[in-house]
Amino acid sequence: MTVKILMLAIALLSSAPAMAGPAQVSVRPVKFSEVWAYLMAGEETFLSSSFPISDLCYFGAGINSYGELVGVPDARMLSTFGGRKHLVVAETASFSLSHFCLDPAYPVRDRLVAEIAVAAVPYDGVQIDFEAIPSRDRDNFAEFLSLLKLALGTKQLSVALPARMTEAGDTLGYARLAGIVDKVIIMAYDQHWSTSEPGPVASLDWCGQVASYAGSKVPASKLVMGLPFYGRSWMDKKLAKAFKHSAIQALSAEKEIDAPYRDGEIPHFSYEEVVSVTVYYDDATSTAARMRLYYEADIGAVAFWRLGQEDPEVWERIRRGKP
Repeated sequence: MTVKILMLAIALLSSAPAMAGPAQVSVRPVKFSEVWAYLMAGEETFLSSSFPISDLCYFGAGINSYGELVGVPDARMLSTFGGRKHLVVAETASFSLSHFCLDPAYPVRDRLVAEIAVAAVPYDGVQIDFEAIPSRDRDNFAEFLSLLKLALGTKQLSVALPARMTEAGDTLGYARLAGIVDKVIIMAYDQHWSTSEPGPVASLDWCGQVASYAGSKVPASKLVMGLPFYGRSWMDKKLAKAFKHSAIQALSAEKEIDAPYRDGEIPHFSYEEVVSVTVYYDDATSTAARMRLYYEADIGAVAFWRLGQEDPEVWERIRRGKP
């Protein structure tokens, strides 16, 4: 699968036009056995019964500073959705909080597992999206998932994992976690992010490498490749920052500020600055190319982040059913 994915990525890139402009990509719909999509609580109007979605990930419950489950969305808001509904439990920012919840030395983990199991009652499954796990807690995370899987009984457990291309970067261990959960969603986006240099959220060659590694570690029946609906912008100048006094003086001299204004004795001045902005985004054509890459690599399931951000035409490019 690894060689096949890389060859497909190279073929797609080499066939693209050299100059910027509309890419010539087939509009024939791509078919997947499972189509997952994320939906934010409060944005239910973005969900349409016409979308070929098999699994809806409802985002999401969080964890407060005491390690308690909070913000569980009301599953009744999805009453008209006919597919499988998954409660997403996310902690994406705090390494300290993740450690506090995962380390069995603290009296938090088992209670959190029990709270998630109760919250999952009206759902078909639970997805864990912990994106700030200290490397030393990799074993604790695996044990947490094992306990949660047991507590959920017959309900499906999935885990969202960051994009990786090598074992050296795969700190949590794709293969190990795939042996515990029912589905592994690979978040194949944020190749470039807000603090990086400008570039695609998920370029085709990068997606091919991510999928190759994931396919070598995760059974095909469990693998779900994530695709982005969003774009990002970058400015060539970051103007909002703190200044020491000498830097303020240098700036005012550079901008030829004769004298500052004063507001309650506090000096201030204003000036204009030209800023160049670069925007990378995805539309139906680029998303279809990415889906085609995964389809041709025998990947049977995809997940979209997130509903409400997409080019509406993308739904004409995908179908659900046996590939």
